[in-house]
Amino acid sequence: MIHMPVFIFTVQCNASLSAMEDVVESPDHASSSPLECTYSITVYPGYGVEIKVRKANLSKEESLMIMGRGGSGPELLANETLMKEGQVIRSTTNQVYIHYRSLRQSNHGTFSLHYQAFLLSCPFPMSPEGGGVTVTDIHPGGQAHFHCDRGFQIRGHEVATCVNTTQPHWSTPGPQLVSCGGWIRNATVGRILSPPPSPSSNQSNGNNLTCHWLIEAKEGHKLHLHFERIALDEDNDKLIVRSGNSSVSAPLFDSDLDDVPERGLLSESSTLYLELTADSSAIPLLLALRYEAFDDEHCWEPFMPNGNFTSSDISYQLGTIVTFSCSPGFIMDPGSGTIECVDPNNPHWNDSEPVCKALCGGELSDPSGPILSPDWPQSYSKGLDCVWQIHGNEEKHIELDIRTLNISQNDVLTVFDGRDVMSRVIGQYQGSKERFQVVSTGSEVTIQFQSDPEDAASVLNRGFFIQYREVEPNDTCPTLPEIEFGWSSSSHSFPVRGSVLTYQCQPGYDISGSDIITCQWDLSWSSSPPTCVKVPQCLDPGEVVNGARSVRPEAGFVVGTVVRFSCNQGYQLEGPSQISCHGRDTGTPKWSDRSPKCVCKAHFLSNENIALAIILPIILVILLIGGIYIICRLEWKPRFWKSLSHTHSYSPITVESDFNNPLYEAGDTREYEVSI
Repeated sequence: MIHMPVFIFTVQCNASLSAMEDVVESPDHASSSPLECTYSITVYPGYGVEIKVRKANLSKEESLMIMGRGGSGPELLANETLMKEGQVIRSTTNQVYIHYRSLRQSNHGTFSLHYQAFLLSCPFPMSPEGGGVTVTDIHPGGQAHFHCDRGFQIRGHEVATCVNTTQPHWSTPGPQLVSCGGWIRNATVGRILSPPPSPSSNQSNGNNLTCHWLIEAKEGHKLHLHFERIALDEDNDKLIVRSGNSSVSAPLFDSDLDDVPERGLLSESSTLYLELTADSSAIPLLLALRYEAFDDEHCWEPFMPNGNFTSSDISYQLGTIVTFSCSPGFIMDPGSGTIECVDPNNPHWNDSEPVCKALCGGELSDPSGPILSPDWPQSYSKGLDCVWQIHGNEEKHIELDIRTLNISQNDVLTVFDGRDVMSRVIGQYQGSKERFQVVSTGSEVTIQFQSDPEDAASVLNRGFFIQYREVEPNDTCPTLPEIEFGWSSSSHSFPVRGSVLTYQCQPGYDISGSDIITCQWDLSWSSSPPTCVKVPQCLDPGEVVNGARSVRPEAGFVVGTVVRFSCNQGYQLEGPSQISCHGRDTGTPKWSDRSPKCVCKAHFLSNENIALAIILPIILVILLIGGIYIICRLEWKPRFWKSLSHTHSYSPITVESDFNNPLYEAGDTREYEVSI
């Protein structure tokens, strides 16, 4: 465990953290609007993120999810319904993001999460069957060395190295140890099987494969070889069985020339020699042969897969009579259910052992029983369309216990809540699934199985095993399977009448169907569970230089996302303050506008603003001068004219003057009128 100093600070809405240890807390600012915050945590590659819940006090209107990233896809680690104080959550990669959403206008909830990095490791490699593994270290740089037991060979790499990445893994998958060929001494009873298919390829496991078996019984005994299962590529695979101990012995069977013998093969001596060759087969190689040794005074022990038999003599001497019966769920192929050991010179059974097969469909009325995929426990054929109808007591319901489900992704198993395929669908399943149960709402159930007619790889799938039984009616709706990429929460502990299931999807996925379904009074759900489909997203609009945006890339940019932009102090937005992601009928979603820029306020004036800044003062000056002129014209002109048109009286000049003027000398005191 790494111990680093803890730097506790106030975390605002949306943050990217890269310290090896820190604290994530709910936003502490007083907000009067809904919140949506994303906190991204990234530590060094090769390390995981361990989160301890210190506090989680949230309302029903708030959600808090912890998701792991960096692996094959988003991984839900926890949500608010599972979080408790003191809970520890560990990621499998070095990337985690925490998504918090509140629909409340105010009084938002609080949470506090402490995280620290821890060293990740590769999973301990599985020890292959027929060998073992030695590991130097499961941390990055360590190696795993694989080895075989005697009689086995490695198919794959002998050494794998733990690689330091976002999610540490072994450099190569574990090898497969195959046993192909051998010498079986003092043979009594046993089987010869083809090597198992390679998990890393859909091709045959028999690529460039050559196997030889020598089966040797005690002196005086013979061998009987029964063909349980054989599937070979007619063009590339070949099986030869020889009566002898070498490759030059006389052939009893050649797959290129002969049909598979229903009664099997009898050796002429105490040995059988088998040759199997395969080269890039188009279908997976399947081979299962059963051998048995017997002396020349007895018949060989009968063999009947999926059934039983009773014998009048357990040593199978001449005259022994054997009667066969099939296990539940199987039906005997047309033929004799009884055989007898005959012919003193060459003891053998007078007829071949019958075959018990799981049929394709049928009507069932027993209170309980099995339903098996065709040819169970072997793989089923392609191009099947099988229908089983279960008719129970009218006062009962039918419970299906699906114990094994291993079918192709192209094949479909459908369960109907009624007497035919037109009834309501309870569930539809593909691929592999762990054991689960389904209960009908009535006394009849229909099951339909359809296999892809073009899928040759169906021979790799085992099929299905369903055990049905009548049960008493109860007061609950049938249990529904979990949805992929989402989860559900229930209003009640049990799905009683009136209870409600609410479905939610992981970020980046949207609900397809009804997100709320109700257990109705007839104990059926109001609709089938929804599915979570991946939501188309807009491209990342990019960060804003000298600014910030409201949505982090980790949360994704699904249709309907609104990104709000803001600028740092001293800068101002040029462009829209927010853009939204819009879906389109064709093509990928598109933003409503281009992202804005943050520009310095001193240079924020656009061309129109610069023109206004110049012209507006000029207009104001012109208006001011014009106003002054008009006022002057209106006030000064009347006063001016009045002053000029007024008659003035001048007093006589009495002071003696030095002027030589006769008028003044005469003392003329007359008044003069001046006019203009």
